[in-house]
Amino acid sequence: MKPDDLDERFLGTEAGERAYRAATERAVDAAVDATDTEEPFSGVEPDAVRAALPDDVLPESGVGLDAAIDEVADDVLSNTVNASHPRTAAHLHCPPMVPGLAAETMVAATNQSLDSYDQSGAATVVEERLVGTLGDLFGLDEGADGVVTSGGTQSNFQALLLARDRYCLERFDHDVQAAGLPSEAEDLRLVCSAEAHFTGEQSAHHLGLGHDAVVTVETDDDHRMDADALDETLARLDADGKEVFAVVGTAGTTDFGAIDPLDALAERAAAHDAWFHVDAAFGGALALTDDADRLAGVERADSVSVDFHKLFFQPISCGALLVAERGEFGYAARNDDYLNPADSALPNLVWKSTQTTRRFDALKPYLAFRALGREGFETVVETVLTTANRAATLLDSSPDFTLLAEPSLNTVLFRYEPRELSDDDLDALNTAAREALFRDGRAVLARTEVDGVEALKLTLMNPLTTLDDVADTLDALRDVAEDIDAGTLTARDA
Repeated sequence: MKPDDLDERFLGTEAGERAYRAATERAVDAAVDATDTEEPFSGVEPDAVRAALPDDVLPESGVGLDAAIDEVADDVLSNTVNASHPRTAAHLHCPPMVPGLAAETMVAATNQSLDSYDQSGAATVVEERLVGTLGDLFGLDEGADGVVTSGGTQSNFQALLLARDRYCLERFDHDVQAAGLPSEAEDLRLVCSAEAHFTGEQSAHHLGLGHDAVVTVETDDDHRMDADALDETLARLDADGKEVFAVVGTAGTTDFGAIDPLDALAERAAAHDAWFHVDAAFGGALALTDDADRLAGVERADSVSVDFHKLFFQPISCGALLVAERGEFGYAARNDDYLNPADSALPNLVWKSTQTTRRFDALKPYLAFRALGREGFETVVETVLTTANRAATLLDSSPDFTLLAEPSLNTVLFRYEPRELSDDDLDALNTAAREALFRDGRAVLARTEVDGVEALKLTLMNPLTTLDDVADTLDALRDVAEDIDAGTLTARDA
């Protein structure tokens, strides 16, 4: 016998529809309240969050949906980082745009699974159309294809998986999918910039090659991979009998936003019969702007990573992997009779993905592209780039801050230097000030290292952030730093 309220728990009935509308409205109110805060963070400590949450997540009898939503609003959402606040500027953590939020609602409610057409219908075709548009956007040839991923990490991993398997098959006549790694695997190497994302090493680990398979190349004064240094690295690896299966170019490094000389890297990769992958998770949105020529050479890539939850401003998670030739996905493809039989005439996308069940995340950029168009997206991207340049000018003109690099995209690296102190004391001061500011809740900044010293980072992801907001963030940083006794920083930090 079914519970009396079962019809209210699922869509498909009038009672379920009423319950869904009411719950969605209540949830929207809670989310709006969480993004309408004076400060970007409550400053709450982890132990306080643990104490506020109920000990029994799964009680014998539930508290009811309204009460559960209210609990989450009070105890969870009120203590999350407000990604839409103009003084949230730590990571590549975007405020999601409204079209993406609308799409997210539809994605969740319809619950399509993108592994097979009989679980998704039109959603499969939407993803195909989206990746076709992306191929055109980056200038890939007609034979290009792609798949929606969870983001840059998954895209980079899958690209290097395909690169490894193609190289092993063509170079050693060895099918990795069937037989595992060949004996020559210990000599496989992938080459990337010293500023490249850590997913190069992470992927090498997951691919059974280990971090030692990743060879980094020094960068120039603009933090781009140095093409001459790449030549020297490749020559050394050749002389040592190593097998370079992939060259990775970065279009937007995490700290500096630097874009490697992609054309030059494409030439070197081709000369070594290596797969050329471009990690455009950060800077790929430049393709929507008048600065698209900064990505020159991306059209020569064997694969490209795109991340929609960065400068495309879509809700987490959403990315894509593009490949220059559709058939490249075949190196890791498989068919199962129950899901995507080899003789099926339907476009079952699971063969292109490292996932099986997969959300209809393609709808988010699809809906946003349709709503804003290229001009609308260009305006949004250009706005954050302009704000970063203006913030750099502000920092450079401030006597107590040192600008560490001119912005390439929308990250601004700087250091608080109120007076003459040793590098160690300044490191400690900047570290302590950032942590104190986070606990204070008035602004959220990131930290990193530049030329061996502690640096602070503004990652200006919010198109609504103004120069006044940046100035307020710097004032808040000054306030907390002035309250710190620089002479006792080391002891206090310990």
